[in-house]
Amino acid sequence: MLLENKVGMIFGVANKRSIAWACAAACAEQGARMAFTYQAERLKESVEELAGSLNDSLVVPCDVSDQAQVDAAFDAVKAKYGKLDFLIHSIAFAPKEALEGEFVATTREAFRTALEISAFSLTQVALAASPLMTDGGSIVTMSYYGAEKVVMNYNVMGVAKAALESSTRYLAADLGKNNIRVNAISAGPINTLSARGVRGTGSLLGYVGERAPLKRNVTAAEVGSTAMFLVSGLSSGITGETIYVDCGYNIMGV
Repeated sequence: MLLENKVGMIFGVANKRSIAWACAAACAEQGARMAFTYQAERLKESVEELAGSLNDSLVVPCDVSDQAQVDAAFDAVKAKYGKLDFLIHSIAFAPKEALEGEFVATTREAFRTALEISAFSLTQVALAASPLMTDGGSIVTMSYYGAEKVVMNYNVMGVAKAALESSTRYLAADLGKNNIRVNAISAGPINTLSARGVRGTGSLLGYVGERAPLKRNVTAAEVGSTAMFLVSGLSSGITGETIYVDCGYNIMGV
């Protein structure tokens, strides 16, 4: 029970196939209590149903583009639990039209939206979480290989993930004095609701599965186990890192 008496906050659960839910399930197995956020009313029922299967959970609305909702979500966590030990950030968004065609055609609005929701939100929630992490803590975010290499149709989301990984390092440097660690997981492609928004995901899964050293694609559960490791005391000396969980695909050349 590595996370017994620990309280976490999970951003990004949409359904049972979400990477965020796999992370929450892995943490629950180790005794954590958790608060969950949902971005829109259409997701509320699904998140409440999943959270309801866990002990002493909390579900609150939180659209990170609305600072008042962010503040209210963290106030609710403080009121219920009095503290926060870890946070898992698994949210990203770009307009559909920006995830196909050429990156050079990205509009100003699409760029702003992608960077605000997918990258700035990590800094936003880290700032809100840190006062609740009175005994130190751990923050984990979700990245992807498209942050450093060109992946067709990933486009502006790759730029946002690059900013996210850089933010991870800067936040780790700022918050380390408070014994708060910040790390990123670069997961291989997984057939989630958000991944299906990127054109060609099916072909990408086949390509990566064939060429990864383990000759398969990673699972959400494997990403969840890594997140659990990063929020537990087992990883107490790790901060500012991007850890690949992709069956080794990132090490391959041609």
